[in-house]
Amino acid sequence: MSTEMTSGQRVVMALGHKEPDRVPFFLPASFYPAREMGISIREYFSRPENVVEGQMRFLSRYHHDIISALFYAAIEVEAWGGEIVFYDDGPPNAGAPFIRKPEDILRLEPPRIGDSPCLVKVLRAIEMLKARVGDEVPIVAIAVSPFSAPPMQMGFASYFDLMYERPELFERLMSLNENFCVEWANAQLEAGAATICYFDPVSSPTIVPREIYLKTGFQIARRTISRIKGPTGTHLASGRSLPILDDLAQTGTLIIGTSALEDLAEVKAACRGKLTILGNLNAIEMRRWTPEEAEAAVKDAIAKAGPGGGFILADNHGEIPWQVPEEVLESISQAVQKWGGYPLDWVEGHNGG
Repeated sequence: MSTEMTSGQRVVMALGHKEPDRVPFFLPASFYPAREMGISIREYFSRPENVVEGQMRFLSRYHHDIISALFYAAIEVEAWGGEIVFYDDGPPNAGAPFIRKPEDILRLEPPRIGDSPCLVKVLRAIEMLKARVGDEVPIVAIAVSPFSAPPMQMGFASYFDLMYERPELFERLMSLNENFCVEWANAQLEAGAATICYFDPVSSPTIVPREIYLKTGFQIARRTISRIKGPTGTHLASGRSLPILDDLAQTGTLIIGTSALEDLAEVKAACRGKLTILGNLNAIEMRRWTPEEAEAAVKDAIAKAGPGGGFILADNHGEIPWQVPEEVLESISQAVQKWGGYPLDWVEGHNGG
């Protein structure tokens, strides 16, 4: 195609499993833009204006196709009254669990979005970003899945004990989390987000067996996603997805974030016509890449998953680490421009979209 599209048009066409003008790509950076602004991560997240400025600078510098409205996943824990720990060179994380014993779940009530200053800050940032980019660049927001929030709420070990040994309390926690997740996702869509990243790493077969997932995370995802008033993409962080790709497609999600642990060609074959792939550059290895290695990784990913559309190049975890050199991100951007233009005539056996 000779006509250059907007990022929004490019992404929509890829989601339709068609070939746009080039492969869309996404560098998901929640806290990384603080580097560009020369401020601490804590200060960066203190004001929505900082996040908007950081995301716009990041977009202008690397020319990717999606803006991240994520502050940090643990902001949801903060809204529930939990503790947040800030770091100098990484994402803020949840502190001590606010569910200290299973019986605490009986007294738990989800936060009200409008009464939570940290969540209101995110909504304001989305509104400001939307005012800046309109429909030209889609904004993706995040909602942690009801099934994957409890490790931050009560710790992994306690959560698995709850799942297996206290089914009545597990169901109550899921109900509370589902209602909050739906309300939070819909508030972000109303503020201007184009899609919701349904962040669900616990559903990955890397963490729970498929037979457990089908009884828990799968049912929860189907219920929750059906109540979200906009498109969703499911991200399993770095977890594997291949054994449950058909199941994920049945939850109503449109996109799957894929792991660097899996072969992208295999994932593409399994997803063709059903799910759009987001991934799967290894963001941990990215810290040590040379510009040449970055270009080779981009070219390899495009060759494996680009033909026929249904592919958005990104990292595999959903976050660019602080330690990744800026020249590597620039090389990724340049490599997409160099190798990502459709038709991908250089890919052996490519038949077009």
